[in-house]
Amino acid sequence: MTIREFKMPDVGEGLTEAEILKWYVQPGDTVTDGQVVCEVETAKAAVELPIPFDGVVHALLFEEGTTVDVGQVIISVRTGEAEAAAPVQEVAAPAAAEPAPAARQPVLVGYGVSESSTKRRPRKAAPAPAVAAQNGTAAPVAAPAAPAAPAPLPAVPAQPGGERPLAKPPVRKLAKDLGIDLASVVPTGDGGVVTREDVHAAATAAITPQAAAPAAAPAAVTAPVAVAAAPAADASARETRIPVKGVRKVTAQAMVGSAFTAPHVTEFITFDVTRTMKLVQELKADPDLAGLRINPLLLIAKAVLVAIRRNPDVNASWDEAAQEIVLKHYVNLGIAAATPRGLIVPNIKDAHAKTLGELSESLSSLVATARDGKTSPADMQNGTITITNVGVFGVDTGTPILNPGESAILAVGAIKLQPWVHKGKVKPRQVTTLALSFDHRLIDGELGSRFLADIAAVLEHPRRLVTWS
Repeated sequence: MTIREFKMPDVGEGLTEAEILKWYVQPGDTVTDGQVVCEVETAKAAVELPIPFDGVVHALLFEEGTTVDVGQVIISVRTGEAEAAAPVQEVAAPAAAEPAPAARQPVLVGYGVSESSTKRRPRKAAPAPAVAAQNGTAAPVAAPAAPAAPAPLPAVPAQPGGERPLAKPPVRKLAKDLGIDLASVVPTGDGGVVTREDVHAAATAAITPQAAAPAAAPAAVTAPVAVAAAPAADASARETRIPVKGVRKVTAQAMVGSAFTAPHVTEFITFDVTRTMKLVQELKADPDLAGLRINPLLLIAKAVLVAIRRNPDVNASWDEAAQEIVLKHYVNLGIAAATPRGLIVPNIKDAHAKTLGELSESLSSLVATARDGKTSPADMQNGTITITNVGVFGVDTGTPILNPGESAILAVGAIKLQPWVHKGKVKPRQVTTLALSFDHRLIDGELGSRFLADIAAVLEHPRRLVTWS
């Protein structure tokens, strides 16, 4: 009998960690190939993870609420016999007299076949051995990897002796961000693995040479952590500290990056949407659209698509590396959605090619999936233009920040009955305000103004949905 270990996979492109939201199994439970064993939250999406083999749960290595690096073992399972195909590694059961023969380990994207330590990072709350002890088992120990050449990763610098430095993907990214050559870092982790502390120590040494001594490195790294944790305990009666992770963390990083990368310009327009509101009611009664969700947002989305067709240059992105403007001949229309885990922006792929009915179905599916926390990372990638409906909160308008990589974002204000001059007389009319923020590198004032005016023109006279299409 062997114990197989299932590692946290990279469930999205470029993700380095995920938070375990819920375990569906406990030690002693029987699991089968393809059975969902836990739910994890990545950058912005909740994802269910299936186990890739049969067996009995031996131990859960992390508690719910713990953030785990991609590549770390999260669950071990006792199996009757060794199986070759799965993103796992095999180790000998604790009762076995001889270690299991080394088998070929499949490569997970981003970290090759080198074995990594399952030791928790210092900033985590509960180390893996403690969790395993609570489960009534000892933490499984990985068998030494068979001597084999690691998978070639050209981006990783080689050590003087030709051996590739051992480090987890988040550590490699940290080293890259700090400009540290991993080959020059002295590893202190088990098995010669470079840790976050090692990289921070190397960075500190580069700035302050006297701090380069190995004995001083741990103190230099751990001191800030202790200082940061103290205020929460001292002021607990007057303050509450909320860890920034998951959706909040990624949204904050994205908004800061967008605000300080793309030069934002915001324009506003207030106009009469009485005719559009009447059309919404007529479409709701149309038998051909029975069963579809018809609301003002649907017609606003359609108006945006019509305005993009009339002003195709607004649908673009900025390629900083190539110093080029990339015109998009498709529209992946983002819809900002408030969810229990925070604000996310999934997008409707190829929205420009959809009929009104298809657009309604896509909007309903997108919102339902987002509220259930099931939006996948792929659903939030490659957006071109976004709509955010702040009007549902009774807000008149705002100055939205661009979703990174997109050219524009339209904020839709509340639709209210207001006095308005209509046909020479002051009458109560349905009025709203739109705010368009755009990247001034891509869209100049004239183009942005024409685009916003066209959206308003369609919603003021919705027959243009037909005449301008």
